[in-house]
Amino acid sequence: MEFEFNLEDNIFQLYQELRNKTYKHSKYTSFYIQDPKLRHIHKATIHDRIIHHLISKYLNQIYDKTFIFDSYSCRLNKGTHKAVNRLKKFSLKQSKNNKINFYCLKCDIKKFFDSIDHKILIGILKQKIKDKDISWLITEIINSFQKDRNKGIPLGNLTSQHFANIYLNELDQFIKHKLRAGYYIRYTDDFVILDKNKEFLEELIIPINNFLKNKLNLCLHPDKIIIRKYNQGIDFLGYVTLPYHRVLRTKTKRRMFKRVNHKNLQSYLGVLKHCNSYKLEKKLLKLLTHD
Repeated sequence: MEFEFNLEDNIFQLYQELRNKTYKHSKYTSFYIQDPKLRHIHKATIHDRIIHHLISKYLNQIYDKTFIFDSYSCRLNKGTHKAVNRLKKFSLKQSKNNKINFYCLKCDIKKFFDSIDHKILIGILKQKIKDKDISWLITEIINSFQKDRNKGIPLGNLTSQHFANIYLNELDQFIKHKLRAGYYIRYTDDFVILDKNKEFLEELIIPINNFLKNKLNLCLHPDKIIIRKYNQGIDFLGYVTLPYHRVLRTKTKRRMFKRVNHKNLQSYLGVLKHCNSYKLEKKLLKLLTHD
């Protein structure tokens, strides 16, 4: 009952702050998680998370319909498994049902969340958001965090996922409509482009990097620009897609065997359902049986 009373007071106070435009975003609580690499998470107060939830709902209603179909992060009925299934569908089309080979360009953006430029993000948002009160509130959320001078959005905010999609929708539209890459899939800052012509993919790298630099103040990670043949396997979102099957990425497999226990077993079995993993499942179950 005490929690409900405090929450009610919190909401009433928030209402007054928004009405009087005295709302100021609170400081974050920060901590690290291993997921799978070390990530610095910033957690907002309940007071602020109420605002994040409302703004996220508002942004989703405006922007989701403007996104390309093959943007898969933090969207209803999307996600990693839908993305890798789409990759398989594209691969079958490009290879004419595995009869011929093709190439895949795989890239990711260097320090993406830490590098998002506040001024550019606010400018993109103002193109569609004309309500001054909403615009003021969004600006307050964006400016509540800085990794570097006027740069960065926090891992941990619900709004950050939506801001990320809105920011990189600019890249999506450029790749699809200006560069005319037909087989393109993006999940957050990881993306792949498929084509039968290796030279076409090689020629895309410079214009993509120039667009990121000039329009979004970002850049591709130079060590993570990879072109591979389909029959060598396309490593994307934890799975490796091959002509006749899909397997778990080696690093993911090692991490799974290192961390598996009776509490997280079902979660790992769920991951394995999306690839060829009969032997792996048996090995995992056997490991726990002897535990």
